[in-house]
Amino acid sequence: MVIDFDKIELSILEHFKGGENVTKAHMFVDDNNRMLKGLLEPGASIGLHKHEGSSEIIYITSGKGKVLFQGEDIPLKAGDVHYCPEGCEHSLINDSNDNLFCSRPKSQITFTHITEKTVHRGTVFF
Repeated sequence: MVIDFDKIELSILEHFKGGENVTKAHMFVDDNNRMLKGLLEPGASIGLHKHEGSSEIIYITSGKGKVLFQGEDIPLKAGDVHYCPEGCEHSLINDSNDNLFCSRPKSQITFTHITEKTVHRGTVFF
């Protein structure tokens, strides 16, 4: 399957998670996966938020900016990957004069694991 983001409706997310300006995104969603192609224009940001029950991977495809991760500013550029583990907080910020494009995949698998004495059920996100 090929996902053509240009054929997916553009979503405009104002002050996403309390951030500045707007985040623009083409989002593919099904029962088990979410994939996003996002754009932050100069001065835009995704607000500071904590990941509880999930983690997040952000791949910078074009442009540059920074991520505020656990209180530390970390510069990002095209080709960089930012990982925010469960329980951590972060914010993506375009502090440059150019557009910042990113991609964010998220998948989940529901599982049942049976041992001799215990049945484990849960969801794994990756």
